[in-house]
Amino acid sequence: MSGAMSPEQVAAYVDATAQALDLPLRPAHRPGVLRYFALAAEMADLINQFPLTVQDEPAPAFVPISPADDAQGHTR
Repeated sequence: MSGAMSPEQVAAYVDATAQALDLPLRPAHRPGVLRYFALAAEMADLINQFPLTVQDEPAPAFVPISPADDAQGHTR
């Protein structure tokens, strides 16, 4: 069963979240924000459909390094 959001649900969620965060959303930016959020919601839906078992473990934490660090962790 798919939990995909309708365009109306996406718009309502984005508007409510922006209001709750007191985040101004310019009218010119709104279409792009709605497209991106709809895409992110579709990706989340695909991941949520993947069956997990008790043996599945979360991925290790991603720790970014400075671009100045090389593969061995030495600073240049």
